[in-house]
Amino acid sequence: MHSWILTICLAVAAASSVIPRVRSVEWSQFGGPRRDFTVAGKGVASTWPDSGPKTLWRRALGEGYSPVAVDRGQLFTMYQRDDQEIVIAMDAATGRTLWEHAYTAPITVNMSRAPGPRATPLVVGDAVFTAGATGKLHCLDRRTGRVIWAHDLFNEFGGHVQDEYYASSPIAFRSTLIVPVGAAGGAVMAFDQRTGAVVWKAHDYKISYASPILIDVDGQTQAVVVMESEVIGLDPANGALLWSHPHRNATRTNVSTPVWGEGNLLFVSSAYDSVGRMLRLSRQGTVTTVQELWTSRDLRVHVGNAVRIGGTIYGSSGDFGPTSFAALDVQTGQVRWQQRGFSKASFVNAEGRFIMLNEDGELLLASPTDSGLAVHARVQVLAKTSWTPPSMAGTTLYIRDRVELVALDLKGS
Repeated sequence: MHSWILTICLAVAAASSVIPRVRSVEWSQFGGPRRDFTVAGKGVASTWPDSGPKTLWRRALGEGYSPVAVDRGQLFTMYQRDDQEIVIAMDAATGRTLWEHAYTAPITVNMSRAPGPRATPLVVGDAVFTAGATGKLHCLDRRTGRVIWAHDLFNEFGGHVQDEYYASSPIAFRSTLIVPVGAAGGAVMAFDQRTGAVVWKAHDYKISYASPILIDVDGQTQAVVVMESEVIGLDPANGALLWSHPHRNATRTNVSTPVWGEGNLLFVSSAYDSVGRMLRLSRQGTVTTVQELWTSRDLRVHVGNAVRIGGTIYGSSGDFGPTSFAALDVQTGQVRWQQRGFSKASFVNAEGRFIMLNEDGELLLASPTDSGLAVHARVQVLAKTSWTPPSMAGTTLYIRDRVELVALDLKGS
């Protein structure tokens, strides 16, 4: 190990005997504080003028769809520049570049239609963990961008090379980092956060584009990972398989992250010829049982996310044909309502108001009602394909398309 890397590792270790958990008040990981795209939303305006919310700053950024992580006044995301991927840290107030770390990651033929990294950086203490589109995994010092450790998930471990890109955002559990890999005997792997050493690896599934979540099933923490043809539950401490359930489609394109909620209900959804499905998990002793409550083609989430509020699950449904925004009963799958006129959107739930960014770069503020989505304001903000989910810290919203990043002030008067 190079001496400067060892120095950084020792400094990080000395800072605390246990690496802190992900911060709970900012957007320091994929999907926000609880990985469910839900925030407190205190102080957010109830509407906007026709010109939209106030723009704090706007800056150019290279190709990619990596969402922004927000931590202690800094932003972290990724983009593509020629044959390199770039991890960039910015000042949250101004968008000014603080540091960049570049590494070689040539665009493959299949990535050429929509190049660039997809995963969200994960900030834990003074470390930033990133996963690039070609399977390059890095641990960087959040203050300087220096490399603490790195792995190549495809070439080093024989990971599953997907058709287009690697997109799964890493997740922290205790002192480990958990990532899907898709290797033989290493479908999912856990690495020591400080050293990058392999803590465990297990199973023989091929991976998908979806990001894992952690859930609590009757007092037991489980890692839920959507694979290419199934969704599985693992013990995050050792990788032991706790349960699995089929979830496939003809294109092998599972993208959307599962949604966990009250009643031990897990919603999993994919587009194309797949479905949205609701699973109920229960645990007795060491055994977890999976019951499929329902499946529905009325909520097939493509590249966006779903959000659950109480007894209703919401999301954009559809892929390359007509899309709708739908609300389904979590217990029965019955459609409460479906609304046309909305392009595919990712969205944040801010105290029951949806802040939505559709793929055409239009930003909407809306509230779900018993009969449909009430739109309070909508404005065109971005010009290019906008598949990147928004990130929100306090009343500041960060959104990006393929070439530009914008910070918006959503504060009410």
